Amino acid sequence: MYSVSALDVPLALRLPKKTVKACESAGVHTVGELLSVPPRRYDHWGRLTPMSSLREGEDVTILAEVASAHLVANRSGSGVRLEARLTDGTQFLSATFFARNHYKLAPIERLLTPGRSFLFAGKVGAYRGKLQLTHPSFEGVDGDDVERVASRPIPIYSAMGSLASWAIARAIAMVLDHVEDSDVPDAVPSAVRARNGVLAHADALRRLHQPETDDDYRQARRSLAFAEAFVLQVGLVAARAGVRAVPAPASPASPALVESLTALLPFELTDSQREAVARIGVDLASTVPMQRLLQGDVGSGKTVVALIALLQVVAAGHQGVFVAPTEVLAEQHAASLRSLLAPLGERAPDVRLLTGSTPPAARREIVAALASAHPLIVVGTHALFQDGVRVPGLGLVVVDEQHRFGVEQRAALSGAREDGRAVHELVMTATPIPRTIAMTVFGGLDDTRMVGKPKDRSPVATYLADATNGAWVRRAWQRAAEEIAQGRRVYVVCPRIDPSDEVADAEDEDAPPLASVAEVARYLRSQPALAGVAIHELTGRTPAGVKAQIMEDFSCGRAPLLVATTVVEVGVDVPEATLMVILDSQQFGLAQLHQLRGRVGRSSVPSLCIAMHRHELTEAGRARLEAFAQTNDGFELAEADLRLRKEGDVVGAGQSGTATHLRYLSVLRDEALIRAARKEAEALLNEDPTLGGHPELRRLLRAGSDGRLEWMQRS
Repeated sequence: MYSVSALDVPLALRLPKKTVKACESAGVHTVGELLSVPPRRYDHWGRLTPMSSLREGEDVTILAEVASAHLVANRSGSGVRLEARLTDGTQFLSATFFARNHYKLAPIERLLTPGRSFLFAGKVGAYRGKLQLTHPSFEGVDGDDVERVASRPIPIYSAMGSLASWAIARAIAMVLDHVEDSDVPDAVPSAVRARNGVLAHADALRRLHQPETDDDYRQARRSLAFAEAFVLQVGLVAARAGVRAVPAPASPASPALVESLTALLPFELTDSQREAVARIGVDLASTVPMQRLLQGDVGSGKTVVALIALLQVVAAGHQGVFVAPTEVLAEQHAASLRSLLAPLGERAPDVRLLTGSTPPAARREIVAALASAHPLIVVGTHALFQDGVRVPGLGLVVVDEQHRFGVEQRAALSGAREDGRAVHELVMTATPIPRTIAMTVFGGLDDTRMVGKPKDRSPVATYLADATNGAWVRRAWQRAAEEIAQGRRVYVVCPRIDPSDEVADAEDEDAPPLASVAEVARYLRSQPALAGVAIHELTGRTPAGVKAQIMEDFSCGRAPLLVATTVVEVGVDVPEATLMVILDSQQFGLAQLHQLRGRVGRSSVPSLCIAMHRHELTEAGRARLEAFAQTNDGFELAEADLRLRKEGDVVGAGQSGTATHLRYLSVLRDEALIRAARKEAEALLNEDPTLGGHPELRRLLRAGSDGRLEWMQRS
């Protein structure tokens, strides 16, 4: 039975009404939620400076007594200020605090009563020839060891609604006064804490908010980060164990049909492809449900690996489903699978395509075929998740670019069998994922990484071009004309559809409008170098039927220049495409740039990517583009992307519908911590699979997953 924790106490029982109201408006309702608000940084009081030595512009810390304090209305009639006169016994100095009304200053006024001594820290300013401090930090030292207080770090919090940092610190101090360490449950068992040098939860919270030394808050942050990693990994390991407890249909490895296809392929599999096929083949031959993440750089040949897996399942009499995020990509995959299977002749399994654009009659036929449990492969989009689609013979689900699908959607398809058995699941991504992200976000999946590309692929040369350099711009369009004259294809990618498309500028809100497909296509049609070249436009607004015709025209060369948005980012395979021009490239992330570049270089013909950018770039934008130009290796770029991103951008709101709530764990720096937590989580669940002996851990997991242990997804 779970007893009420000191952290579950409502703030209304611990704080003044106004403070409680401000906290609740920011979504903070309990003692635990308030203590979970981390300081964004720590300041230091610094060495005490005598008032006689103060100089304008200096950051100082002084010990002073309040001589007087009174509220004054500003002469402008807007707002008020609190003027406190401070003294060290010989000199005087004013400290001034401004606010919109006297209610905001009332708490400070109550604290700064004449006769009390405080440490004040801030920058020395001047007003009408007299030195002053404006909005200084302060802490009472009446009866305390001044040197000890002066040496303590000062937690600085981000404002929470109407509460400033000092008000949050005061509220936290008030609730901590009522917290008994013995009343604070700990999700991390004491033995695990001891092995990993981790503080008890209550001790960590005190050191985080009321550190005596810098080492205190560093230890606290590490302990809280470990606790987050541990709870997360226990959830991932438990979910994995739960899934594996339900058997899936087995499909014998290396059936004759797979051997025949491999021998008839028009190319030789790479070592990475062979290794991936072997691992997946072993998984599918078992009744333990496969949950595998297949990572491969753009052009590494993941589709062939997926096809071989699907063929293994179909050869055993089961059904396979291949899910793509867009209709364009689903159509490409269906065409590619049919082409690769063609040499098998009559032995080739049926490959069907089910999307939102599938005609009703064809849809009914496909749904009926699936419901009959007849062995076949269905390639589709979100339409496969709709009610009425039953797949009783399902053996394998292949999900391409899985981060575009929600947990519930995949769960619906994985549970499509009617006999209670699980299905094997292969999750593919062409966006390489740093190992720390894979461990944290995809921890429930086995990870297979395919490196290298087929022998017939040429590397893509990448160049950055300043869009204000007219000569470079003209040369880019001349190069496009030269490529087309040799029978090749050219992509031009823009961040906007048309001038009415409101897309936030990633770098500068006041910069000129970003390039749009409509305007760029109009401009290119007027270029002498491209006279007579048919130019098509493709965006997310293009009707499905028209999209298919546009891609057909582009692929066969009737319209060899395609101006598009990022709808061509993933999976579009046109071997004749040899030039990619990305306009306003500073607008895109590293992964997106790499995906776009991956649309060219899909044959032995040398290819080129030109990333045009505006002249004025932020430091982060320039670093991102330079990293992009320096390597074609997606795994290297993934690690570079991780280093360049802000912490909050790495693991944010998950597609499970809830935020990951990682306040302390950093996937940028805590790989060792995550590994240690994973090891401890596996050991704990081996000893206590139901977590019956760890009620607080069990409670946190249930609270974090709404009663379900489900693997977390990338944002």
